Amino acid sequence: MPDACADTVGVEEEFLLVDPASRRTVLRANAVLTRLRDTELTKFHAELAATQVEAATGPCTTMDELRRALALARGSVAAAAEAEGLELLSRGTPTKAANRPVVTNGARYHRVLDTYAGVIEDYEASGCHVHVGVPDRETAVAVVNHLRPWLPTLLALSANSPDHGYASWRMVLQSRFPGSGVPPLFADAADYDAQVARMVACGTLVDSAQSFWLLRLASKFPTVEFRAADAAASVDDAVLQAALSRALVHAANEDVQRGNEPPAVRDDVLAAAVWTASRYGIDGVGVDPWRECRVPATAVLEDLVKHVTPALEERGELELVHQLLAQRV
Repeated sequence: MPDACADTVGVEEEFLLVDPASRRTVLRANAVLTRLRDTELTKFHAELAATQVEAATGPCTTMDELRRALALARGSVAAAAEAEGLELLSRGTPTKAANRPVVTNGARYHRVLDTYAGVIEDYEASGCHVHVGVPDRETAVAVVNHLRPWLPTLLALSANSPDHGYASWRMVLQSRFPGSGVPPLFADAADYDAQVARMVACGTLVDSAQSFWLLRLASKFPTVEFRAADAAASVDDAVLQAALSRALVHAANEDVQRGNEPPAVRDDVLAAAVWTASRYGIDGVGVDPWRECRVPATAVLEDLVKHVTPALEERGELELVHQLLAQRV
């Protein structure tokens, strides 16, 4: 995602490449990427797994603009894959994994492999990452503190990797990495940087550009990066995640500007909420992080929508979100 100003939104989508006959993922990302050309609207990248291609939109200001960019990116990757005799799979995990280690060639990727060993050699989890522009890093960290309770619900809503009895098997795979899950509270941007640096010094992160939190400050762009969602099954699902994520940032920034303290929610309850979201998705039970008990996941989703309704109304996006939710829930 290119440089973003405050209030813009962009999406990075990870896609899996599969053989049409076997439905198994194949290590052909480089071949597909050679057929793709970056544009002002979309950029294409290699990923950790050689079975994956990432498509990233530029910063958008409206959901219509974002939808066009997402559709163009998906169409381009699908056409490039088809030219290689492959199909595109937009799912959190493959239905049939590759039959050999998948890590892409490259110095950094091999440092990741050396660090995490067997945890990473067959890791093919794909996400839908939403970047929302923020004015500065101090605001970004304050916003992150306010967004923590909502991350499990974004995961539940996106769950798109059913396997082994879980709605999001991707999140189970991701939980094997050190420091995964909801980020801790930070005092300020310096504290955020110090916590990342400490994990690098302890050897649990390869470098300062890496973390496994479900929400973080992007390392290259002036954005808050949501990483909770599974790969979106459709463009509509990606647009829904983007609209809710931007509205959450807007609401959080309003709280910050008013001097409101971050929500008083326990880290262990948030961890329970993430696990429950991965286990049951949006159609089952969830965890209310304030009441600290199980509730229908849709009840927490209703709370989220109510919380961001003013932000959605301000942009004329409330009806769109209700329409997209009706397709999903």
